[in-house]
Amino acid sequence: MIHCLNSYDGRKSMRVKFTLTIGAIILMAMMSTGRADPAAGQAVFKARECVVCHYTEGPAREKTIEDQLTKKGPELWYAGDKFQADWLAGWLLDPKPIRPMKFNSLTEENAGDHPSLNAEEAATVGEYLMSLTSGEVKAGTVKVKRNSKGRQIFTKKMPCSGCHQYTGRKKVIAGGRSGPSLVDAGVRLNPDWILAYLKKPKVFKPIKMMPVFVGLLSDKDMANVASYVGNFKPKKK
Repeated sequence: MIHCLNSYDGRKSMRVKFTLTIGAIILMAMMSTGRADPAAGQAVFKARECVVCHYTEGPAREKTIEDQLTKKGPELWYAGDKFQADWLAGWLLDPKPIRPMKFNSLTEENAGDHPSLNAEEAATVGEYLMSLTSGEVKAGTVKVKRNSKGRQIFTKKMPCSGCHQYTGRKKVIAGGRSGPSLVDAGVRLNPDWILAYLKKPKVFKPIKMMPVFVGLLSDKDMANVASYVGNFKPKKK
């Protein structure tokens, strides 16, 4: 091993040693706790340069539309509120586009070229991201179900379906493409976070294209929408 490392130039040698160090941290954490460790995941997150596109320290940084447009990817400082852990680890392992359009674009298609992680990295990074919370989401608030009132608001009253894809009747993908897809959102998003996001949008995204529904929808209406979207799951065959 020493001979091999010496065959690299100094820069490559440092990179290899750093990778070995990260691997050692991961293995030690997993052996001692029986599960992935957030600190190890944070180290991998930085080593894989995820920080180039995503920031993980809150609160929200954006103050102007220019701040939003300079971002290369969504903020992740409340990822533990937003996502479901099983989905997140699987997505990091095999990322599929969530947005039909490129981030911050209404005209350019999403290339679907998000980097993937190996199984070990996905487990640790997923654990790290799930440890990031805002303190604004109350667990167990939303009861997920087929919600006719939520469907009426989502498809007609607002309508959310103008910007977000979802699985409509007869399993047909319907809706707009300017926002993130909500197809199978019930396995990706925490319904309690959906409600908190609708009620307190400035906490999570002070600058955004999505309309603010505070003052337009009652808390009950927002809960119905969250319940409805939380039920967007793959149909059983």
